Formats: sequence, C-alpha cells, structure tokens
Amino acid sequence: MSQVSIRDVRPRAQTALANSPVFELRDLRVDQEEATLLISGCVSSFYHKQLAQEVVRAVCKECEGLDLELINSIRVGRSGG
Repeated sequence: MSQVSIRDVRPRAQTALANSPVFELRDLRVDQEEATLLISGCVSSFYHKQLAQEVVRAVCKECEGLDLELINSIRVGRSGG
C-alpha cells in the first residue's frame, strides 16, 4: 500500500464530494489546517449533512496512519429561501 501524505487528504475529500451522485454534496467545501478537515456549505437536510460527513470520513479511513480530525460545519436550510 502506498503512503498517503497529509497534503493529499483535502484534495481527495474535495474530489469525493465533487463526484458524488448526490448533487447537493457537490458544492460543499473542504478546508484543511494541519490534521483538521472542515466541511462547509449548505444542504437542505440533516441526512445530506450526515452523508457528506460519511463521504469525507471514508477518505480519512484510506489514510490510516494519519490522525485526522473531521469537523462538519455544514448548514442545513433551504437554499434561496
């Protein structure tokens, strides 16, 4: 298995959301400071908020040797309303 650098995590997480079959997840943003990932943006339901977190968590699991913290600051609300 190849070694994953901490610098690889944010782009992988962002790509995973951008390629999601769930359209609401595609515009979410992933930022990183050191070993902390922050997911932000807005979705219409708590289900989508949790789904986005699980997508990013799956990326974190691929990076086993890294001690990563995941913060989900996605807002839930109606867009444009």
